[in-house]
Parts: sequence; C-alpha cells; structure tokens
Amino acid sequence: MKLRYFIILFLGCSSYMSAQVSQKLTGNIIGTEFSVDYDHGVQSTTVNTKENVFDGDFDTFFASFDRSGTWVGLDLGEPHIITKIGYSPRVGSNNRVVLAVIEGANSPDFIDAIPIYLIKEEAPDRKMTYAEIDCSRGFRYVRYVSPNDVRCNLAELEFYGKKGEGDDSKLYQPTNLPLVTIHTEGAKDIVEKEVYLPGQVSIISEDGTKLLHKELDVRGRGNASWSFPKKPYRMKFNKKDNVLDFPAKAKNWTLISNYGDHTLMRNLIAFEISRRVGLEYTPAGRPVDVMLNGEYKGCYQLCDQVEVNENRVNVEEMEPTDISSPNIEGGYLIEVDAYAYSEISWFASAQKQIPVTIKYPKDDEIVSQQRQYIVNRFNEIESRLFSNDFITPGKSYRELFDVKSFLQHFLVGELTGNTDTYWSTFMYKRRNDPLLYTGPVWDFDIAFENDDRTYPINAQTDFLYRFERASHANNMNVFADRVLLSDPQTKEELSALWTKCRKETGITAESLLDYIDKTASELQEAQKLNFKRWPINDTFEDALNVVKTYLSERVAWMDKKIPFTTGIKNVSVVSEGIIYADNMQVVVTNFEKGAVVNIYDLQGQLVTQGVCDENGVRIPLTAGFYVVQVVSHGKSISQKKVLL
Repeated sequence: MKLRYFIILFLGCSSYMSAQVSQKLTGNIIGTEFSVDYDHGVQSTTVNTKENVFDGDFDTFFASFDRSGTWVGLDLGEPHIITKIGYSPRVGSNNRVVLAVIEGANSPDFIDAIPIYLIKEEAPDRKMTYAEIDCSRGFRYVRYVSPNDVRCNLAELEFYGKKGEGDDSKLYQPTNLPLVTIHTEGAKDIVEKEVYLPGQVSIISEDGTKLLHKELDVRGRGNASWSFPKKPYRMKFNKKDNVLDFPAKAKNWTLISNYGDHTLMRNLIAFEISRRVGLEYTPAGRPVDVMLNGEYKGCYQLCDQVEVNENRVNVEEMEPTDISSPNIEGGYLIEVDAYAYSEISWFASAQKQIPVTIKYPKDDEIVSQQRQYIVNRFNEIESRLFSNDFITPGKSYRELFDVKSFLQHFLVGELTGNTDTYWSTFMYKRRNDPLLYTGPVWDFDIAFENDDRTYPINAQTDFLYRFERASHANNMNVFADRVLLSDPQTKEELSALWTKCRKETGITAESLLDYIDKTASELQEAQKLNFKRWPINDTFEDALNVVKTYLSERVAWMDKKIPFTTGIKNVSVVSEGIIYADNMQVVVTNFEKGAVVNIYDLQGQLVTQGVCDENGVRIPLTAGFYVVQVVSHGKSISQKKVLL
C-alpha cells in the first residue's frame, strides 16, 4: 500500500515538474499600439489589434498600421527561460512570417534584447507551427518582431517555458555565422551617416557559447553603398574591446553590406589576396548575420575600421604638442580620395591637384603644424616623382616613397580587377622613417568583374587602372604611371614580386578557387536567408562562377603581362611547335622527333622528362604550375608555362 502511494506521489510530482518545463506562458499583452482597419484604410485601436494573437482564434489577427518596425508580445512579470514557441500567420498570408524574429529582453524597451528564433520558412495557416528554443537566458519580455513591410499579419502566438534567470551559456545563432544584433534607444532607425545613435550591441558566436555585449553609438557609413536599400553601418563601442578572433582591440568597427556583391565575399577574397601578396596590414573581416531593432537585415561583413591602431595601421599616435622633429614626422594616415572635397581635413597636391584626405590625426585633433608637415611631405614626393631627376640619388622620390608597398597594393588591385584602386588609396607614414607607405587595401564591391564600365577586364591588353573607364581620384593614374612605367627599376621589382607571389605565397588559381569554395560553404545557409531579404535576379552560384572564371583567367593574363622569373636561362624560342595542357597531361607536338622535353617546377627544379616521337609526347603530371622546355640538338628551342 505504501509503495503504491509512493509511486502515485512520484508520478504526480513528475507530471508537475514536466508541466513546469513546458508550461504555456501568459502575461500582459504588449506591442505596437496602432493597428490598421483594412476596410477603411485607417489607423485603429479596436480592429485587428495585438490582443488577437492571444485569443486562440485563427480567423482573427494583428495587423499593424505601420508597415515595418512593428511587434507584439508578452510581459511575463518575471524572467522565464523560453523552451518553445508557436505561431500561425493570418489566413492566406502564409509567407508573411518569413524572416520574423522572436526576441527576449529584460528591459521593457527591448534595448537589451537578443533573438531566440528566426522563422526561415512560410507556415501553414489555421494551425500552430511550433519550434523548440535552445537559449539558456531567462527573459521577462518576449515578442514577435514583424518582417519588413508586412504589418505583422499574425493570427496566433504562443510562448512556453519555466521561471528562471538562466545564464548565457547557450544563446541563439540563426546560422553558423556569428550574429551581430543591435538595438538603438527608442528603436530609432539609422538614417544618417553623420549622426550617431546610442544603443547596445550583442555579438554571439561559437555556436552560441560566446557573447560580447557592449554599449555603442552607431551610424550609417559608405559613399555609393549608402544609397543602396541594404545599408552599411559603423559601430563605435563605449570602450575598446576585441571582437571575434580579430587582432585589434578597438572601439571602431564596420558592417559592410555587400548589397551589390551577390557572392557576399568579394572583399574577403581581396583581403585574402592582400595577405598573400604581403602587404603589412590587411583589414580583418568575417561574414556575419545582422539584426537591427529586432529586424533581420541580412548577411554582412564585420570588419576593421581603417584607422591608427597597434593592430591596424601601426603608426605612432600623435599629440597636439608634437610640432617639432622628430615627433612631427609621424604618424600619419592619409587617403588619396575622390571624395576628399566633401571632407573637413583635406588638401589637393601642389603639382597634379591630387585630392588627399587626412585621416589621422583626426579632424578635431590635428594642429596646423602637423597638417602642414604632411601636406609638404606629399607635395615633395610628387615634385620629385615628376622631376627629370626622379631616380637620381639625393633627389629620388624613392628616398621618400616606399615603392615595394605601392607595387604590392597595385598587384592586389590588378589581380582583383578593382576599378576603384586609385579612386581611394590609403597611405601612411611613421616617425623616424622617411618613407610614405601604401595601404591598406579597401572596398572591392565592384571588383572581380562586377563593373559594367570595365567588363570584360581580361579582354584588355593593358592594366586595368589605365583603362579609360577605370575610376581614379584626379591625376592619381598619372602618379601610378610615373612609378610603374617611367621608373626603370620598377619593371624588374614588379617581376620579382609577382614571381615570389606565384612561387611562394599562394597566388595561384587553384589555391584562390579553393579559398572561394571554402568561404562559399561557410556562407551557404546565410546566403539563402540574405537573398530572401534582398532578392536578386541571378543566383549565389552564378555570381561565384563569374568570380572563379575571372580569377582563373586573370592569373594567366598577369603571367603574360608581367615578366615572370623561372630560374631557367638562355632560352630562345625558335620553334613553331605546340605546348599545352590537356586532362592533367602536358602535350608537346609539332617538334622534331627526338626533341627532349624537360618539365620544371617554378623553383627551376627538374620534375620529369620526355622525348618526342613523330606524334610528339604526352606527359602526365599532378595539378600545379610548370615550365615546359623543349631542347633539340643541345639547344633550348621553346619554353612555355603550363597550368594543370
């Protein structure tokens, strides 16, 4: 009898505890105040109200008067850990729940909110669709935030959970990418580039196990990109901090929208090329999902702000008192900038009227002596460069200007097909170093064959920056011409640099395409959501193929354009024979019988040999880049680079 009583008591307690875990929650209904009366097209507080989503009736619904930025939810009275949600769209509006965000908060204005779920697919009407929630934090306030431009149009909403403060051991990410979710005070939209709005940001990563929460100010950014529907943003933390795995501890960060880049990765590819080419500093960047005031905004690139910082542009920080040598000599960050005329701190160079923005010291910190120093230094470089003695010792521009970094920057621009390479070009100067350096690279949205003005890039016979429809800040192309075409040392230096990139640092078509494939795999889930939010006429895969085809051709194009050092000397091409790659084989034909074929790697090491018969010879090889040399009667008669 006692055992039976114990079992009944245990089962009763278990049922009670189970009910606590999955209990349907109630509370005060909260949300957007005004609904719309569809019959009369007017604002209402009595028709289609927020109360309808909690009445258990699929035939009633909440429709907000405003088309976007609206929501409905519950004040639960105290924090609850949410374990499940349920929802049902307005009858006949199955797709209007797609990209709706479910959020939890502990502040009534939702300034501290984080998402607990993103609805990714349309849902059936006249029934509930349920989703399990995997978020360990407890919330007093929970809500459904309408997707953009659909007025909520929600029939039913349910929350399940248990009381508890919870913790931050497991938070929600809508995809495998880190999530950046921003809330501004008063849920104000970001509509200006000059005015910051205060707010809070949460960056959730590592499968929801890592959280960075900061107070911040946020505003719009960009030039042409600011005119697009998908807006780019600049974030300024209240205190310096590290973000994700980026090296810099900083306040300033950017969110690049990539609206016109349907691969969502052109900047990332260019940054990878910059690292491989060897530029001293390449901005850190990673793809992320972004939400603003509870609305899903799409897949962005979280990136460094180009600024003076120990792990960004690493030059000395200046004080207003640094007005004499050696302190006045650095550090400086400037930008050859076609938009300089709209900036506060800028100048036009004395001889060629090249527009230059002074980025550091900042507008409100630079003093007149510092401004005059960097103006004079740029003008001196320009004066020397365009003089007749521009490479004469004691008068050479090279004594003030670092040619190596300029060539590295040039290679990134040409390999990526960046029309804007000399529209915006950063440069910097250190203290106790006479040289002005070029870099970092920035802004590749229209690179990789994404600009109708210069398409098709690889059909051109000259470098892209020299194409008449390429963009440049006033006369910066003339500056580049002088360095690249007039200086007799530059051709040899460029050849050596390109050879090193091809042999040693991963600038090969195969390696770059592999990087693209890996990044595409990382973006798969996020790109699908992004293009639901921002539909396109082509596909993600189509856009990737454009970049892949371009890069495969571009590497070969640049091999022909830039003299390539192979380490094999005394080769004279006297034969009309044919050398080509076919199905992982080097094919050599139309040479006389008995001609010897030597296959070298790019370090000049002999890999294998073959001998031509009356049909030539086929030599199988592994994937890679090779130099094929044909020798007849002890003399080298032909040589060609071949990519398998």
